[in-house]
Amino acid sequence: MSSVSTLLQVPDSPSSSHHRHFLSQRTYIPANVYEHPTALLLEKCSSLKHLRHVLPLVFKNGLYQEHLFQTKLVSLFCRYGSVVEAARVFEPIDDKLDVLYHTMLKGYAKVSNLEKAVDFFVRMRYDDVEPVVYNFTYLLKVCGDEAEIRVGKEIHGLLVKNGFSLDLFAMTGLENMYAKCRQVHEARKVFDRMTDRDLVSWNTMVSGYSQNGFASMALEMVARMCEENLKPSFITIVSVLPAVSALGLVSIGKEIHGYAMRAGFDSLVNISTALVDMYAKCGYLKTARWLFDGILERNVVSWNSMIAAYVQHENPKEAMMIFMKMVDEGLKPTDVSIMGALHACADLGDLERGKFVHKLLIELDLERNVSVANSLISMYCKCNEVDTAASIFGKLQSRTLVSWNAMILGFAQNGRPIEALNYFSQMRAWTVKPDTFSYVSVITALAELSVTHHAKWIHGVVMRNCLDKNVFVMTGLVDMYAKCGAIMTARKIFDMMSERHVTTWNAMIDGYGTHGIGKSALELFEVMREGNIKPNGVTFLSVISACSHSGLVEEGLKCFHMMKEDYCIEPSMDHYGAMVDLLGRAGQLSEAWDFIIQMPVKPAVNVYGAMLGACQIHKNVEFAEKAAERLFELSPEDGGYHVLLANIYRSASMWEKVGQVRVSMLRQGLRKTPGCSMVEIKNVMHSFFSGSTTHPDSKKIYAFLEKLICKIKEAGYVPNKNLVLGVEDDVKEQLLSSHSEKLAISFGLLNTTAGTTIHVRKNLRVCADCHNATKYISLVTGREIIVRDMQRFHHFKYGACSCGDYW
Repeated sequence: MSSVSTLLQVPDSPSSSHHRHFLSQRTYIPANVYEHPTALLLEKCSSLKHLRHVLPLVFKNGLYQEHLFQTKLVSLFCRYGSVVEAARVFEPIDDKLDVLYHTMLKGYAKVSNLEKAVDFFVRMRYDDVEPVVYNFTYLLKVCGDEAEIRVGKEIHGLLVKNGFSLDLFAMTGLENMYAKCRQVHEARKVFDRMTDRDLVSWNTMVSGYSQNGFASMALEMVARMCEENLKPSFITIVSVLPAVSALGLVSIGKEIHGYAMRAGFDSLVNISTALVDMYAKCGYLKTARWLFDGILERNVVSWNSMIAAYVQHENPKEAMMIFMKMVDEGLKPTDVSIMGALHACADLGDLERGKFVHKLLIELDLERNVSVANSLISMYCKCNEVDTAASIFGKLQSRTLVSWNAMILGFAQNGRPIEALNYFSQMRAWTVKPDTFSYVSVITALAELSVTHHAKWIHGVVMRNCLDKNVFVMTGLVDMYAKCGAIMTARKIFDMMSERHVTTWNAMIDGYGTHGIGKSALELFEVMREGNIKPNGVTFLSVISACSHSGLVEEGLKCFHMMKEDYCIEPSMDHYGAMVDLLGRAGQLSEAWDFIIQMPVKPAVNVYGAMLGACQIHKNVEFAEKAAERLFELSPEDGGYHVLLANIYRSASMWEKVGQVRVSMLRQGLRKTPGCSMVEIKNVMHSFFSGSTTHPDSKKIYAFLEKLICKIKEAGYVPNKNLVLGVEDDVKEQLLSSHSEKLAISFGLLNTTAGTTIHVRKNLRVCADCHNATKYISLVTGREIIVRDMQRFHHFKYGACSCGDYW
């Protein structure tokens, strides 16, 4: 790009001056050329297409050399954004008038091509064109649009040098440029130096403060305007309402609303839309909807504001209804509309509608919009279609940090931590610098992986990047270490944090709960209540779950009532499920069922699932049948509940009913989820399924396990043969000994040195026989064995488990 400052060294060019004043030979043009039909047609042109149709008539009638038509053609081509065609008209003209130069510069500014605009401005100086104030304002506008502060400052210097430092129009343009370049303090200096100010200059300052995060200053500017007897315009109101939203000052918002009504601005769609946005962001969603419904002629921004409002208030269903209504009414969605709809589909987990929006955005030619593509990736990830998301990511021509983050988090949330780590490594290899969200996402993946040495690695990366004071990253580390079984390390990090968010407290409380340390969870909860951080719904869910895993029934009931009575938090379905689990695990099955019956909302799958799980623990057929009946209605495709019921019947020796459940599963094509246990050895994850022999070391593992079973039998282990049906006792014992947990533990013992802790992950609840066997294995081998199942951690040491056999 040519530097604007070079204009100061460009000498006057006599030859160029002579060229500009040379009068070319012209064909005869009638005196009434201004009334020529072609001139009238040009005046009626309303699009580039129309203009191209009229252009041949200009040539045909010999009007191309007439200044009127030259100026009009250049002006119209610039107006409709075709600067290339404007230049084709401009360049062949011999005696170019100054107005043609000014129009061309305006054209370059209109299409926001700063490089060409500056180059053309330099050329104007060579061609001896005297600059006018509008030349500078055009350039300042492009600098603001492209946030090009360096060139903007050079334009500022030239503007002063050319004697426009007192021009109101020029100074307002300068003020606007600095504000758009996020140099709001420089904009204020320009404003304060202005000897005369009009409403536009005040509005520019209000907008600058509002858009740059200085909400209080924006309100202060409006107050000063009123003190100087300047009446705020509708632009003032549109500019200041986002500042009201940012501060959450709905009372001031209502005052502005009242002023808008008295001034007659409330009928303007931009004002109504800004008010809808303000009320929604201040938490007054019903008022926002009432205003939205009252807008007679809604534009696409109005619809976008309402969609965004519902998404932000976690009402994705209503957001999608608004979006579909907008489409039905024939409005063309923008990228903002599409992103709002995709966010709603993601929150709903509605893949079908997500695919509809995907198809729509392709029709709108928005698939190359990187922001839309990022939203699309997030939607597919949240709808468990991470491979589709990866395919979209792979086709992106320009990937932003947001794109990488979406994929890393997507893999982490879909139980594919290894891929998340790979993408994180690729991102760094592409020299894309991770941000806080990147680290939180990869920490989430490592928490799912539950491998201690990976946890230590990312912890080191965090420290080297000086993120040890970032509350979100450190909260992620607390959660990660807790989920890797290192609960004491999680607590050390928690205690070291100088700042804690509510999610930090929740992570630590939940960590204690999943490790069966309910009393520590309750103690920490009490410390939290005494401080400045207010518990939220997740806090109470974590505390109640911790009580459930530790048999602290009275304490759990107390927390549930406290949530409603002391903190006015309405229980969610997860809270109800946790309460049923709390009562059911403790053997209070009648109380648990009464709790379900008395729920003020219709119980969901998780509530009846908790009840059925409790019935299995306590071998209660009566309540199991009631819970299963509801579960089969609500979730007929889930074979796991059928298996649970069959196990309960089996424990009660109700063999006929066991057979009925199995036949029902066969008819419906339902299958039991196979148990899988994983153990990492030397950075390689090894997976084992019950009875599988696919592992390369299977022979060694089974031989070692056979000897190990003999040892633990000598120590007192007795296989629970009641867990296996339909075969002889010796076969039952063989089947039990080949369970996935036992295979994974045996492989871990074979491939680690004495004293090393064995970490095992299982995708299902630990079975009773494996739980008992692992206690004895820890006793005879002197090893600590940590097993993380789908619900909690079991720390086996010296023949005992941290859960106290309560799980």
